[in-house]
Formats: sequence, structure tokens, C-alpha cells
Amino acid sequence: MTDLARLIREKQISEQELQDLVLRRIEVVNPAINAVVAIYDTPSSEIPGDGPFAGVPFFIKDLYAHVEGQVTTGACKALAQNVVDHDSEIVRRYRRAGLRILGRSNTCEFGTLGTCEPVMHGATRNPWSLDHSSGGSSGGAGALVAARILPAAHGGDGAGSIRIPASCCGVFGLKPTRGRNSLGPDLGEGLSGIVAEHVLSLSVRDSATLLDVTAGAALGDPYTAPPPAETFLAASMRGTGPLKIGIRRQTGLGTETDVDCVAAVDDAAQLLRNLGHDVVETEISLPIEEFRTRYARLWALAGTRGILSAATATGRQADAVAAESEPFNQHLYEHGCKISAAQYLQDHAWFHARSREICRHDADFDFVLSPTLGTPPPKLGYFDAAQVNGDVVMERFFEFLGFTLIANLTGQPSASLPTFFNRSGLPIGVQLTAGFGQEGRLLALCREIEQARPWMQMIPKMVRS
Repeated sequence: MTDLARLIREKQISEQELQDLVLRRIEVVNPAINAVVAIYDTPSSEIPGDGPFAGVPFFIKDLYAHVEGQVTTGACKALAQNVVDHDSEIVRRYRRAGLRILGRSNTCEFGTLGTCEPVMHGATRNPWSLDHSSGGSSGGAGALVAARILPAAHGGDGAGSIRIPASCCGVFGLKPTRGRNSLGPDLGEGLSGIVAEHVLSLSVRDSATLLDVTAGAALGDPYTAPPPAETFLAASMRGTGPLKIGIRRQTGLGTETDVDCVAAVDDAAQLLRNLGHDVVETEISLPIEEFRTRYARLWALAGTRGILSAATATGRQADAVAAESEPFNQHLYEHGCKISAAQYLQDHAWFHARSREICRHDADFDFVLSPTLGTPPPKLGYFDAAQVNGDVVMERFFEFLGFTLIANLTGQPSASLPTFFNRSGLPIGVQLTAGFGQEGRLLALCREIEQARPWMQMIPKMVRS
């Protein structure tokens, strides 16, 4: 994105020429991967000529973030005509930076699955293997970036939904600190503060620069992240010095990590040692059954809220919207409607207490290294609740994204780095998690790894051909 903006500033390419190239690229690759689900007739209005990304095309995930005058569906059929009358704050900041919003990338319905296979838009396929999932819920963004349609795309992360597709698609994905990017004006926080928005990108530099243009509180936000001492781009360019890094191979949630994911994290640990860092074994112990029971209730409320919000937006009864929703969200709605407000508040407080325990446990380390996911990218259909019941899907949920969901609960910044491929040629990401508010330090370490293990040269065969 930074390079594209430079080409426009230096008049090596015009804004229209770049847009036409991107649209042609979509025509070529999107039929195979189904990453882009909407292209706007009018890409943008009032584009500032001096923004850092002036004239650069961009795609917004079809969930949460609104674009004035356009439809936001959340991959829910009931919202197919849901034209919104305002920009979300993050979209307003993207526009202010000069980005030309061309359209929408795919997501799963209401963002409740770690894959991107909505009935409404169809499955997004992994550019590395078209039979495999691109991850979710920002799977459209992950596939879009991996297929080199653009170097970065907007995503959101409520249990790993930036980092999951980053791992599956072999790109970089940063979930910022809680409150770093505003969710306004429609949300003060997303589901007990677990939701964050940012981008998936090819480079650490673009992630840092895009965070610089979106970070900061908006009017009415209930809280914000600690202000950075310098720009995230400047912080990312700093040397890290020797670091103490904890390595974790198991989630602590009673699931077994796949051998490929263990191999990926061991490979990254050796790379970090070669770079002069001290890598120390560490694991966490969580009350497994209680954690999973309470988290399943929290996630049931995520699906329930999606259905209730769709009902409010359309003026329909929630039960009618639920009846048209996908099987897993019907399962969540059925359970969510039985959860009392008092139970939700108890679970909310319980997760706050566990978050403090986790942060205290990890306080001796500068960063914690783990696999991003518990398994390699699954085959399409693995999370299909029409084939297996919702409880089985929830079990697979914990197995797949038990590493990523922790940073959503604690609010810490966490990134997936594409440093490893298994013997089947599938990307396997590793995750680095930093202290609260420490995106600058995290980006600096990610950039150090990026320089030592350049990942942009790894390109899917479908792109090379």
C-alpha cells in the first residue's frame, strides 16, 4: 500500500490506472477464490489529495464497518438490502488517509466461525489450495491479500478473525490492543471488548502505517488504548535488542496441537534464538471445563446479538431472522436466548479475572510465541453445522483457534506471521503476543523476523501462473 501510494505521488501511475489494474486482477483471480463479494459503482467521494494513501484502492470486510450509501450484510440474507446512512469511524479515517474504497470482502455470517463459507456469498477458497478454508471470519481479506489483488485489506478480530486467515493464507495479520481503533459510532465495544479492527497485509510496514492513520479514540468511546510515544511505523523500524520470549505449544484448553503447528513454532523459536533472543518454555493452566462452558455462552451471545441486530435493522421478528440464518447461528441463538443478563455479567467478570491471571503469568516475558492455530487450514466444510451439530462445531472451534482467542479476552496486541509451510504446501502461521498497548514493540520484532525470513517471496501457484 505504501509503495502504491508512492507510485501515485510520483505520477508513475494514475489513480484511475491503478484502480483499473486492481479491477482486472479481480476479474482474473476472484472467480477461483471468491474473496470479493461487492464492487461499488462509485469507489469513493471527496478523496483528499494529500493523504498518505491518496488514491490507493481498498476493500472493507462485510461486517461491522459501514460505508455510507452502501450495503453491510454480515453475510446475513436478511440484510441483503441493508443500505447504511453513515461511515463507521474507521472507514472515515481510511477515507481521510485517501484510500479509495472499492467494495467488500467476504466473511462468514455474523463473524461467528473461523472459516469463510457463508451461504449468502459462497465459500472463499484458500489461494494456496482451493479445497481448503481461507480462515475466518476475515477470510475474504486474507485470500484477497494472498492472491495479490492488493497488499492490504480491512479485517476484524473477535476470536482471531484477523490472525486466523493470516495464518491460513500466508500473510501478516495484527490484532491491535483493545481500544486502539474506534468501533464507533455504532459500537462502544464489541462483545465484552473482545473485538478489534485493523488489516491483513503482505508487509509489517503497511500494517504499521495503516494503524497510524486509524488509531485513536473517537467521541464517546468508553475507553482507549495507551497513546503511543511515536508513530507505529517509526516504532517498527527500531531495533529490539535481546528479548526474553516465552514459547507455548499448547492452548491450555484441553486440545492437542497438530504436529505441523508445533513444527512451525519450534522453527520460529530457533529463528528467534539465531537472532539473539532468549526463548523460554512456558505453558498456562486454565480451568478447562469452566473456561469452555463460559466461553460457549459468550459465543452464543455473539450469534444471538447478530440475529437481534439484523432484526432491528430490518424491522422483522428475531425468530424469523433466526429461521433464515445458518445452522450454527441458529444453534447459538437457541442457546443465547436462554442466558440471563446476570449470567452474562458473571461470565464477563470471570473472564476479566482469568485475563489478569494470564497477564501476570506472562509478565516475565517481553513476548509470548505460540502457533497461531491448533491445526493447519482445514478442508472446506469442516465447520459446517448442517453436517455436524453445533456442539461438534464448538469443539472444533476450540481445537482450531484456542491460541488466538486468549488475546481477545486479555485485550493484548497479537500478530500472526507467515513463517512456515507444511509438507502439503499449506501456510502455518506463528503468533506473537505483546503486553497491553505495546504494538510498537510487537511490530519491531515482527519486522525483524520479516527481514530474517522474507515471506513476500512466497506466492501461491495460482498467482504465479
